Amino acid sequence: MAANRIGIIGGSGLYHIEGFTRQKWVTVKTPFGSPSDSFLTGELSGREVVFLPRHGRGHRVLPSELNHRANIYALKKLGVEWVISVSAVGSLQAKYKPCDVVLVDQFFDRTKQALAHTFFGRGIVAHIAFAEPICEELRQLLLQNARALKASAHDGGTYVNMEGPAFSTRAESLTNHKLGYDVVGMTNLGEAKCAREAEMAYASLAMITDYDCWKVDEAHVTVEMVIANLTRNAALAKEVVKRTISQIPKAANWSCHHALKNAIMTDRKAWPAKTIRKLKPLLKKYL
Repeated sequence: MAANRIGIIGGSGLYHIEGFTRQKWVTVKTPFGSPSDSFLTGELSGREVVFLPRHGRGHRVLPSELNHRANIYALKKLGVEWVISVSAVGSLQAKYKPCDVVLVDQFFDRTKQALAHTFFGRGIVAHIAFAEPICEELRQLLLQNARALKASAHDGGTYVNMEGPAFSTRAESLTNHKLGYDVVGMTNLGEAKCAREAEMAYASLAMITDYDCWKVDEAHVTVEMVIANLTRNAALAKEVVKRTISQIPKAANWSCHHALKNAIMTDRKAWPAKTIRKLKPLLKKYL
């Protein structure tokens, strides 16, 4: 399988990018179950890319149903070393307006799915460093390209990952606002954790679609509002992705690409053979 590919996770329409050639849908099996959909491989901006429709084509998978381990594991099997995430988020602060872009650099976990966000266990214990959960090199490329395209792009911010699928209650939204968090979404934390364990560079292009429901002088979030603003943002997202892909180095040698080096606590001699086989795409450099 080709190495040093670039992965893109986003809405089903994101892969309709001018210049995305040699397209081929590929189905990948994983020991963690089924990914959200098949993967669209091809070439864009001179690089091999792999696209995954996060919620499946036709938007069939709930945020809480997303199998982050299967999605990231499959990308790893396909040779992906960098992952660009494009997703809709709600604004928790007045300075972030609908159709703005936030290059988040932190997460706050309000899910109940910690065990679904790690590949480890079953005889091998690992504790990745996650103080800085986003790949800074990739985040900066996305930020620079968004600004070069004259987008209202914000440098940094904390993404509150809620469970969903319902949008926030007003009490929850007001609490997140008062705590100073920046945006709220339902998908990115699990992706980021699994990507770090898989030694992939991950960064998120968070597209503001609404003010959640803390801002009482604005209409509260609805599906119609999210879709309308995502559609408005789609052209920008595609251009940012195209420009960023062309600037990503060919060699996977950022710090995120070595995240497991000092993370595995279990003595190598004690690793169960069954777990080694299961995690081989992640562990091969340490075997």
